[in-house]
Amino acid sequence: MTTFVKGWLITISISIGCLIFVDGKAQNWDINLLKQINPSQPNSGLWKGFSSSAKPLSVGVPGVMLAVGLLNKDSALTRQSLELVGSVVLTTVATEAIKIIINRDRPYRKYPLEVFPYDGSETGKSFPSAHVSLSFATATSLALVYKKWYVTVPVFVWATGVGYSRLYQGEHYPSDVFAGAAVGIAGAYASHWLQRKLLFGKKKIAIQR
Repeated sequence: MTTFVKGWLITISISIGCLIFVDGKAQNWDINLLKQINPSQPNSGLWKGFSSSAKPLSVGVPGVMLAVGLLNKDSALTRQSLELVGSVVLTTVATEAIKIIINRDRPYRKYPLEVFPYDGSETGKSFPSAHVSLSFATATSLALVYKKWYVTVPVFVWATGVGYSRLYQGEHYPSDVFAGAAVGIAGAYASHWLQRKLLFGKKKIAIQR
């Protein structure tokens, strides 16, 4: 079994294990923390901005990087953008797979008189948070690619803000957010590993020839 497969199995197992623990022994903690963060009228423009930026930025950043890399024939930038694309794709697949397996309802559906959603029309399942998994996948990939504090700090502040916004808006439990962050980080590292594996594999073939 490859390191890649092992990593994903561990991530999925941890995510499922966290939910079992939360549902079985710590549900009160999960919902109580959410109620402390989620106001009766979650209309803040700041947190709305964080939440609504997750998916557009997670798709747009690698898309712009790829376009610029191809137009300028910048092979390094193109490889970096493909690593981000891989991170987003892997994270999306893992997130949706776990959602199907766990099938957890949104908190405002289980606690309609205690949780006040910003947008109660979202029909997707709750665990893990897709907004959070994508934002942390993007942030982690950018940190792995650029390794500069002035990149790493802002992107993780943004990703953390997305996580908080999902709680503020009453769309997810805290455990959904924590699991989403774990899946996103794992997806970024998996894409980074694959990119290096493929790159170094091609170099070895070239050297042998």
